[in-house]
Amino acid sequence: MPDLPKTQKAAVKVGEGSDSKTEVRDIDVPSPGPGQILVKINYSGLCASDKSLLHDEWAAGGLAMQPQTHGIAGHEGAGIVVAVADDVKDLWKEGDRAGIKWIASVCRKCEFCTNGVDECHCPKQLNSGFSIAGTFQEYALTDGRYATRLPDGVKDEEAGPLMCGGVTAYVACKRSAVRPGQWIVLPGAGGGLGHLAVQYAKAMGMRVIAVDGGEEKEKLCRKLGAEEFIDFTQTKDVVAEVMRITTYGAHGVIVTAATKQGYETAPSMLRPGGTMVCVGLPKDSSVIAGAPPLLMCLKKLNVVGSVVGTLKDVEDCLDFTARGLVHPSLTMGTLEDLDRFCADMNAGKLAGRACLKVAA
Repeated sequence: MPDLPKTQKAAVKVGEGSDSKTEVRDIDVPSPGPGQILVKINYSGLCASDKSLLHDEWAAGGLAMQPQTHGIAGHEGAGIVVAVADDVKDLWKEGDRAGIKWIASVCRKCEFCTNGVDECHCPKQLNSGFSIAGTFQEYALTDGRYATRLPDGVKDEEAGPLMCGGVTAYVACKRSAVRPGQWIVLPGAGGGLGHLAVQYAKAMGMRVIAVDGGEEKEKLCRKLGAEEFIDFTQTKDVVAEVMRITTYGAHGVIVTAATKQGYETAPSMLRPGGTMVCVGLPKDSSVIAGAPPLLMCLKKLNVVGSVVGTLKDVEDCLDFTARGLVHPSLTMGTLEDLDRFCADMNAGKLAGRACLKVAA
């Protein structure tokens, strides 16, 4: 790698718990090992999961950043391939555009990898920013056999947030089983995941009821295609309002808001046979997804979980953007803005998705 610098900038986790911060430090630029490519990260999205990992919100449940990350989070990277291991030169060349995802690598041998539909549950998967160093650095390594090739028509700053936020919202819409012309409710619709779910649901023909708080979130949701908006700060009974709009309840609810109230109220918004999709991951481990058995049985409700998506799902979700149907609403910053964006996210002040310009 004669043309590459020896060192790079990276945002590194310092401290523990809610007081954790990130410091931008100089670290070495790594070299690809077998099967790997090195990607110059032009942009990286900031996911709520990054905030949770940086602040140890899931540590009690056994999900804490592992030592081999070297304190570098991030899993929504997009940029240029600058070095390629010999054994994946049939797949990549220098100058190709590549995306790095939450799932950075899978074993390609287990039942989940070989069934053709669900490698997301590979027990040997590696995860960017959790079990390997993530994308909050100028140069990141990833598995050349699982990186995503970025299509023409999708800018790097849009592709980054789609690597997790986009595919998660897209797959959740599919998991809802809501058909064109049917109602879907999106609590947290103005957030990083929610505003993408509004667009995918709209593009898939669903009728969208967005739920969030404040004029800024309402303006964003309506602009992106929400047919109805319920401001939970102004509406005393959100469930009653959903029933007024839909008559019998919504066909689906995607809970992107990681709150106890979001999970408690979602089942009551559904009509008989409706589906609740669990996506947001609360830091409060006492939050339970579901409903009282009486409600579950009498309304024949479905409660399903959803997590990111397969390699093919990522390609499909990128295609929506290439065709001009879905565009992340971005708040732009740099690695130095990481802590401020996390604080804004905690306070519910971050509309859309934060995106960091990483490489100079």
